[in-house]
Amino acid sequence: MSKHSNLCTECGNSRDCVSGHLFTVDGKNICRRCLFGNARPIEIYPIGFVNNNLQRDNSKFAVRGEGKISKVELFDSQERFMYRLEDEKFLTIVYHLHKSRSVKSIFKRGLDNKKVGIFASRTPDRLSGIGIQDVKLIKIERTTLHVEGLDAINGTPVLDIKLCWHKKYDKESS
Repeated sequence: MSKHSNLCTECGNSRDCVSGHLFTVDGKNICRRCLFGNARPIEIYPIGFVNNNLQRDNSKFAVRGEGKISKVELFDSQERFMYRLEDEKFLTIVYHLHKSRSVKSIFKRGLDNKKVGIFASRTPDRLSGIGIQDVKLIKIERTTLHVEGLDAINGTPVLDIKLCWHKKYDKESS
């Protein structure tokens, strides 16, 4: 390891380049201040975890495994917030991309091989670490939601669950 490995390649500063404050973008180390200015990190707690057969790999699509159904296993403490959740057919799951790799600002999107930036893609390699997926609710068993269409890998921390607004109301208006 060179003595400059903890330096930001954009500003040359090492003060903010401590563990957790240095990000790899396009193969270069960039400090949190160069990426986010003076914004402070936000503390978020998981409400549960994903249980499925999907794993992260190094392929173009970055996920391998079988199974269309995932379990979103919420902590028992979250049951109080699930009132009438079973009435909904579609949900939006917000989760933490806990297995992210270094970020590329521009790359070829796996879907169609088009050259794009992160915001025009579904890559799990994002600075924010936030993933969002609309899913179909299959059933609920106590605090476990069985959902279809979730591409989060096994062990992914779940941050929030919301009503999938556009799917619910697009269908009702047609």
